[in-house]
Amino acid sequence: MATNLRVVTLNVWNSRGDAAARTALINAELRRLAPDLVALQEVLPDQLPGLIEGTGLHGTHQAQTAATAPPHADRYGGTAIATRWPHRVVEVLDQRGSDAPDVPWLTPAALVPLPGLDDVLFIAPTTSFRLEAEAQRERQVLALSDLDARHRTTLPTIMAGDFNADPDSASIRYLTGRQSLSGRGTHFHDAWDVAGSGPGHTWTADNPYATEDIELLVRQPGHRRRIDYIFVGSPHAHPNAFARVRSADLAFDKPTDGTWPSDHYGVVADLEVGLLTTGPLTTGPE
Repeated sequence: MATNLRVVTLNVWNSRGDAAARTALINAELRRLAPDLVALQEVLPDQLPGLIEGTGLHGTHQAQTAATAPPHADRYGGTAIATRWPHRVVEVLDQRGSDAPDVPWLTPAALVPLPGLDDVLFIAPTTSFRLEAEAQRERQVLALSDLDARHRTTLPTIMAGDFNADPDSASIRYLTGRQSLSGRGTHFHDAWDVAGSGPGHTWTADNPYATEDIELLVRQPGHRRRIDYIFVGSPHAHPNAFARVRSADLAFDKPTDGTWPSDHYGVVADLEVGLLTTGPLTTGPE
């Protein structure tokens, strides 16, 4: 048996700009897209209800799960998830450390029951944002691997968020099985690599809301990167199930009456998720 699943990720850009107008645009687009799993980054706790109002989604903000608020969370917001079916948060990962003290975004991991199938593990990370922070991101994706291993189910894990790293960085290469880190390896399918078209830039100078921070953090013209991702677990960790990526597109990537939804573009992916009926395919050397 299989089911279709739509996954969305978007960095909301906290309360900057005309937050009320942007919240309305994001809400309208979520209603149109009708996703089943949503990962939201840089969300203030009081923003989440307005973002998902009327969508039928069940939302949880990191502030509802954390014993204490990380520094700067009142300014930059936190991570939130929203799901079509009621979810159960099983762990919230704090990715701060001595090498990354200013990361206010926690990483929730939740089990989401898919009708007719089983629970799927949904992880919503945000990693260190600075250009020079790849060593921090390497540590953080290793922690994401461990988080997945602690809670993964038969169905392939789905992980979506703002990874602040382009596809050629070590952290993303590790997640997609193209290099090891600390003698370890893993593999997730990058939905854009499977079914996206074009460069898929999600943080770009083409968006005027991004230009202020690009000037602050990069100071180079025409900066464009793909840093927001949807990943799905692969057969090595889920031999009895599948999550086929049928499409991957940008979302929240156009203005309305001069107002853009965010400084990031989002990503939307359509998946076909199911269990194998004949058992896993096994092969050996010829």
